[in-house]
Amino acid sequence: MKRWMLTMVGVSLLAVSMNGCSSSNKGGEEQAGESPEKTTAFSISFRSGNISYADNHPNINDDKWVKKLEELTNTDLNIRLMQQKNFDSQMIQMFAINDIPDVVQASSGLTNPQLAGSVEAGVFMPLNELLEQYGQDLLKKVPKEAWEKETDAKGNIYAIPEWLSNPSRRATWIRADLLEQTGLPEPKTVDDFLNVMRAFKKLGVENPYMGREDFVYSDMFFGSYDTFANFFMKQGDQIVPKFMNIENMQKTIQTYKTMFDEGLINKEFVTINPTKFKNDILAGKAGIWNMNANLLIQWDQQLREQVPTGKMKLIASPTGPDGKGGLRLVGTVPRAYLINKNAKDPAGIVKFFNWMVSDEAEKFFTFGIEGENYTVENGNINYNRPKTADEVDEETFRQILLWFVQDTTYNKGALSLTPEGKDLMKLYDTVLANEGRDGIQFEPQVKGYQKNPDITPGGDKLPPVILTHVINMVYGKKPISDYPKVVEEWLQKGGSDVVKEATERYNNNDGVILSRH
Repeated sequence: MKRWMLTMVGVSLLAVSMNGCSSSNKGGEEQAGESPEKTTAFSISFRSGNISYADNHPNINDDKWVKKLEELTNTDLNIRLMQQKNFDSQMIQMFAINDIPDVVQASSGLTNPQLAGSVEAGVFMPLNELLEQYGQDLLKKVPKEAWEKETDAKGNIYAIPEWLSNPSRRATWIRADLLEQTGLPEPKTVDDFLNVMRAFKKLGVENPYMGREDFVYSDMFFGSYDTFANFFMKQGDQIVPKFMNIENMQKTIQTYKTMFDEGLINKEFVTINPTKFKNDILAGKAGIWNMNANLLIQWDQQLREQVPTGKMKLIASPTGPDGKGGLRLVGTVPRAYLINKNAKDPAGIVKFFNWMVSDEAEKFFTFGIEGENYTVENGNINYNRPKTADEVDEETFRQILLWFVQDTTYNKGALSLTPEGKDLMKLYDTVLANEGRDGIQFEPQVKGYQKNPDITPGGDKLPPVILTHVINMVYGKKPISDYPKVVEEWLQKGGSDVVKEATERYNNNDGVILSRH
């Protein structure tokens, strides 16, 4: 939908909005002496986030929230929604056939495998000048550390990032009502967690621990033993990936094998995709699992629509031999947006993203449409909170998926309205702030990984050559004692070059990012 705006030299889109010059104040009619600002039309690809509202939408481009977003930003969006479970493969295909939209959402960093070397190949445009002219609010609001992740060695900014102010994004969840039935205290150690799972199994819980393919969002024991694959560590005089800690990896694998052998994790967990993972949890079929903490209130409400007595809770993740634990600490930037060099109106696109950090944007994404989703009395917002599971999913779509540039740690505006929301924010400062694993990282990524996809870890996945063997060991098809041979295979397939390069870069302090915990 088009809208008319004052054309004022040197005034940002945010300032225009705040001075009452948006379409909502004009009723869409051009005022005397004004010229209409042209509509910016562009295509954009982004993942569905495993949000049912998006996954099941018959035509996301006709969605009411998309249409309202277009109205507020004077844009015409052509959205290519990528299913979460197929995102990586769809990205690879997109670049392979050179069918690239005007804006591409990708995971953090310019060298991540999803981009298939496209930044280095010149597919996307540097944004420095455009940001200086049309994205001043972005430059002020987005943290410096986030911009650094999207900047190459020559100082060119290639992507507009969303960011995280708290790296502890992922958490361990438990069905508090089921735990109460067992009579057991909250688990602390690995053995405690296994005992709670055993008690859940006796209660008839289908999935005492909810597994998922490739150990994604079911990797809390990798945190217990500090073996997350995409982090490096110092081992003697070398810098090596953490999966080269043979003893701890064998303990990690043994823990999952124990769960598999005792029926504490679904026998088919390696084929459970994100959709089934979520649906089984919301249907009350899971006891313990891992997921982003900011979804607690939405998922808990959706659970109770199917299990009225159900109650979800966030607890500390299982600690390992060193007394520490926690999920993988996420980098400063979970997602970022790159602009195709062939885009017809890059200035308009930057204005669109600049609007994302405005007060108007925050109110829209947080509360929706005035008169429909909320009212204002004496300056206070009365928000009509969603009541059904479908309404919660729709809210999540608006607040998380469409709000491309924001601090995605949690939505402070929405959480501040309820006691449950305030409690969740406290958990970030207590439980989550005190746990989490990371390690040595490099930016840009170690080049040795680019030589062979089989030895390259994903953002939260083991390298394929390692993952295949680990799964076979969990299933009992190979002995865990063979794990040193697995590492040797990784080294022979190109891993030795990765270790050599990582060690040299560490010693030369070349793009080294040290651990925070």
